[in-house]
Amino acid sequence: MHSFLFPLAALLTLTGAVPPQSPSLRDAMLAVHNGERRQLGVPRLKWNEALVADARVHAEWMARTGRFEHSTARNNQGENLWAGTRGAYRFAEMAQSWLDEKRYYRDAPSPNNSTTGKWSDVGHYTQMVWSTTTDVGCAVASSASMDYLVCRYSPPGNYAGQKAYQPFRP
Repeated sequence: MHSFLFPLAALLTLTGAVPPQSPSLRDAMLAVHNGERRQLGVPRLKWNEALVADARVHAEWMARTGRFEHSTARNNQGENLWAGTRGAYRFAEMAQSWLDEKRYYRDAPSPNNSTTGKWSDVGHYTQMVWSTTTDVGCAVASSASMDYLVCRYSPPGNYAGQKAYQPFRP
């Protein structure tokens, strides 16, 4: 996969590109996120249109400027970013790249939760499964050559000294 991932912590395109044979962005993102959350025993995420709107603003900015970096105006939201060749990836493949970080995850408080010793190697994954996060909203924007995916999360995760998930027991 030739995607660019820079670690940390509604379909919309500027040019009309949509990855081929893709379900809706909402359906794909919820399926990938909640599939993993279900296996871990943590509550499902709900789709949040306000988060979609915030994600859209940043995705459009990245597509317009070609800069791939986290937003400085996240309004106390978590954020995952993805970029790859325009039209080459389905939405589920985009989110799967974050899920693939699980191979480096160890169940320990952040930032000591990576087998590589780098928190950034698991930060997208842990945001996806952070047990106190309840809502997600994502948007995609495209430049002439790249697709940019932004997902926003509320409340955010990846708090130092805390674990990503504990099984949910009602």
